[in-house]
Amino acid sequence: MGKRWKNRPEGSNWGEFGDNDQRGRLNLLTPQRRLAAIKEVQTGLVFCLSHPLDKPGGSVLNHFRKPPEFHPVTREGKLYFNLDMSETNPRFTDVGSDEAILLYSQYSTHWDGFAHKGMRFDADGDGVAEKVSYNGFSLVDAQGRGLHGDVGAVALSVAEMAETGVQGRGVLIDLRHHFGDARTDINYEMLEQVMKDDAITVEQGDILCLHTGLGQLIRDANGRLDNAIKTQCAVLDGHDKRLLEWISDIGVAAIAADNLAVERSGTLGIDPRMPHRGPQLPLHEHCLVKLGIHLGELWYFTELAAWLRKNKRSRFLLTAPPLRMPGAAGSPVTPVATV
Repeated sequence: MGKRWKNRPEGSNWGEFGDNDQRGRLNLLTPQRRLAAIKEVQTGLVFCLSHPLDKPGGSVLNHFRKPPEFHPVTREGKLYFNLDMSETNPRFTDVGSDEAILLYSQYSTHWDGFAHKGMRFDADGDGVAEKVSYNGFSLVDAQGRGLHGDVGAVALSVAEMAETGVQGRGVLIDLRHHFGDARTDINYEMLEQVMKDDAITVEQGDILCLHTGLGQLIRDANGRLDNAIKTQCAVLDGHDKRLLEWISDIGVAAIAADNLAVERSGTLGIDPRMPHRGPQLPLHEHCLVKLGIHLGELWYFTELAAWLRKNKRSRFLLTAPPLRMPGAAGSPVTPVATV
């Protein structure tokens, strides 16, 4: 098919994987790269890299997102939890339970799908900026085929991401080891120095994982967060052009961090370095919209980071598919690292 857009944003890779591609840099997770990732497994030990879905707890980190809510399921008019099935048919001897759960897809450990962020850009060359996201896709059509029938991502949903399996080589950079728990904006020079000090190499197709320590602070708080957590631990400096260029050039398949937004988020108000007009989250725009790089947030890396440092390693097999939910712009995920 022909190109669906006449213009593409500066620094974007729209069309690199095809005019209608919806998987972005996950296309780099080829069978050959998965085999290479499997070769990183030496012990068979696994690390669960997610929080329980009811953490971080409350809505301190993001007051728009709420903890899970359980809702009853009824069966033939009876509450279907610890239900003696003989109440539905005297021949039955078993007991059954079921439930419905309301989830905010980006409340706990999650992936940002491409539909999570877009930008206004004149992709069709008519002189009017449209709402578009990765590869020039419009996020919602006039009919609306989303989760509620009236809203949702027709293209670029996390269902496309799930179909890839999201399995490859993870490479962990331990920012907490070098910067502690103080809020630190990490620019390219700082990241490069950490990689040099720890002898870390990131290659094309790797999934970059950032240990900042915020995940451990969330665990330690056990659901009782206060506002101080918003100003703790390292974040990437989304305004550092060299850092954004490095992300473009190195060819990572995805990026995941144990902090709130990978980069400095808007929870503390507008970043004073922001120009008069521009994206609220420049790294999000750079990755999700321009390059097709999924972002993982609120992961848990502390136990894995300690093991890797003790064993003088930084690489592992990472398996992290989202829920295969058409129309969703983000998804809970239970990532697993196998070392």
